[in-house]
Amino acid sequence: MKITILKKDPKVYCANVYFVQGDWNTMDDVNTLIDVGTNDFIIKELDDIASGVGKKKISNIILTHEHFDHAAALPVITQYYSPDKIYGRGSIKGITDFANDGIKLRVADEIAEILYTPGHSNDSICIYFERTGVLFSGDTPLNIKSTGGSYNLVFLEALDRLRKLNITSIYSGHDEPILVGAKELIETTYKNVKNSNVVI
Repeated sequence: MKITILKKDPKVYCANVYFVQGDWNTMDDVNTLIDVGTNDFIIKELDDIASGVGKKKISNIILTHEHFDHAAALPVITQYYSPDKIYGRGSIKGITDFANDGIKLRVADEIAEILYTPGHSNDSICIYFERTGVLFSGDTPLNIKSTGGSYNLVFLEALDRLRKLNITSIYSGHDEPILVGAKELIETTYKNVKNSNVVI
């Protein structure tokens, strides 16, 4: 699996957009965008990336949630690339497939699992690759450094689920990738949330 973090428009607030391809760009690989950003800035860079002969540049799009910095560019990206499927949980127009918790789908040359992780928003998801331990976390807060504040029980339960997975790297919605100590980071976050004010 190859992960490309696409460049952002320096003039516009935008989340990280990830282009995920198979290592060898075979016909069976499913070229996937994880989030699409705010505008069409990513198109030029995408067009310059070799993505496999006779294949769609973008077959699938997965939206981690519907906030504008992650999803506002969906209409223009959809019109330009005509993806086969667009996964998400929010109410944004253009989603073709509901990102149900636990569903598994092919992304690039691997199998990914959708994990429902409400906390940042009610429609937030993470995308987990069991074979490689990669997690795309969107804006799900996974780096909570101290106790204090209030959190919903459903968020604590989502963290409990994540900490039990073999996560080795985290690609988040805004920060640099965490390639070392990812599992320990999630464990610390879980403990800090658990020892804060958790409401039902």
